[in-house]
Amino acid sequence: MNDVLIIDDDPATLELMSLALSRKGYQVRTACNGEEGERQVKCSPPDLVITDIVMPEKEGIYILRVLRDLAPEIKVIAISGATCWGGEHLNYLDVAERLGADRTFAKPFHLPDLLASVGELCAQKTGKT
Repeated sequence: MNDVLIIDDDPATLELMSLALSRKGYQVRTACNGEEGERQVKCSPPDLVITDIVMPEKEGIYILRVLRDLAPEIKVIAISGATCWGGEHLNYLDVAERLGADRTFAKPFHLPDLLASVGELCAQKTGKT
């Protein structure tokens, strides 16, 4: 069973993704901010992380950098409803891709598309196609 960690500061989004992934047979853990997510990754690395980008404590870009340094084999899906980085015209999801996110989704995302990406990435991790 694949272990998925979802990091998002929006309780409704956490619940929606957690319920959907649990119903598909994934072992799901959640974190309500980047700091808690980082702790969980360091204690027990998951197979896949779904992280929001803009969050309190530590943002998803930071989490992505930590994951790539600590455990580059962990698959990462970055999600965000924000569009620009500060005053610059850099898209958060573009930045996430450059830093190694395996997939990105803009909020609101289409849940079946997210579930399909989770399935594909978990299959790649386990060597199944």
